[in-house]
Amino acid sequence: MKTKFLFAFVLFSTYCFSQSINDYKAVIVPLKFDFIKTDNQYRLATLTKFNLEKAGFTAFYANEVLPQEYTAQRCDLLNVNVVRDNAFLITKLYVEFKDCYGKVVYTSEIGKSKTKEYEPAYKEALDGAFVSVNALNYAYNGTVNKSEVGKKQTTVQATAIAATAVTTAKAVESSVPMSTINSNTNSVDVLYAQPTETGYQLIDKTPKVVMKLMKTSQPDSFIAIKDGVQGSLISKNNQWFFEYYKDDKLVSEPISVKF
Repeated sequence: MKTKFLFAFVLFSTYCFSQSINDYKAVIVPLKFDFIKTDNQYRLATLTKFNLEKAGFTAFYANEVLPQEYTAQRCDLLNVNVVRDNAFLITKLYVEFKDCYGKVVYTSEIGKSKTKEYEPAYKEALDGAFVSVNALNYAYNGTVNKSEVGKKQTTVQATAIAATAVTTAKAVESSVPMSTINSNTNSVDVLYAQPTETGYQLIDKTPKVVMKLMKTSQPDSFIAIKDGVQGSLISKNNQWFFEYYKDDKLVSEPISVKF
């Protein structure tokens, strides 16, 4: 039974994640990348958004309020990240596109610059990285150009695979004590983790920053700030909890997080 479940799960997962960059309708651009100190330093966020739009993408800054058509399915959007590759006497940058689960969908070629000043060096290296992105000839395939027959076939296939996985999972779950079942199945809104210089920020599907996390010496414990309240985000029995004191009483709030 377990073997059948694992096979169905792997098949379903493979189907879901073997996606191309054309499967996503827009890209979210952070205002700050790990190797810079302030928002839009050296105009990197501006340049990244400009290059994305030049390559045919619809792009939004992370702090923008998205139009309604882009908020229905958070996983229809990609997150872009610019990464600096450490090198001596040369600036190297490349671009990563990640889905809503943090899985890398595409990584660009490395752009290079020998310019000594940061701003022109970053611009030249970023433009170089986007040469390979432009070569993708991105075009969102969820438009009317995609045949209705293809849509229906895809939906039927995905539904059949998902149904098999769910049915098998229920059979396995029924033989497992309830205490061992992951409590992430609670009806708690999922928050998505975006890396920051000190830890992570958790965003909802709008996307709006809901909570800020700062790393501690323990991988399953963070200093957390939510709505001006400081506490801790800790993992217990495969479930994350935001714990803080209110009126001298400890409050433990379940949080569903996708890192």
